[in-house]
Amino acid sequence: MRTTPAFAVVLLALFSLSAPVQAEQEQYKKFEKLLTGAKLAGKFTVVGRPQNGPLPEESYMIESVRKLPEGDKWLIRARIKYGNTDVTIPLPLDVRFVDDTPMITLTNAKIPLMGEFSARVIFYNGKYAGTWTHHGKGGGHLFGTIERMKKKIAPKKNDSPDKKDSSDDNSAGK
Repeated sequence: MRTTPAFAVVLLALFSLSAPVQAEQEQYKKFEKLLTGAKLAGKFTVVGRPQNGPLPEESYMIESVRKLPEGDKWLIRARIKYGNTDVTIPLPLDVRFVDDTPMITLTNAKIPLMGEFSARVIFYNGKYAGTWTHHGKGGGHLFGTIERMKKKIAPKKNDSPDKKDSSDDNSAGK
């Protein structure tokens, strides 16, 4: 009968280990659902630059988000638009969670066609906010709302699946 308490301790230890893993997996699913197919629409500031008039706008269209096997790494495929920049790229980024709040962190990350950046961006209650640094060029704040992107229109029967609907292309006429 002495093995009964030991067995109970082992079971308790196993259940206590699986609960955090399940909670973590639920956080991951919520984050993927929050950002996959989302548009981050907001504004940004540049520290030290006088602000005359409205703040400049930025937008990020998140096509997909998925957890990578390595630590806190996630692959976020996004279209980034700010100023004259408009590019779609896969970004391997660190995402850390504080309670139920995800935060993207990047430090000295080289982003193709854009340069080297550091940032901390949190997502909470349908909004995002954070700080950014474009190394050698400045930095500031960014903030905005998380919106659902409109679903792509399915091709008509006579259309080829690889034909692009020009109404979805914001670059038409550029």
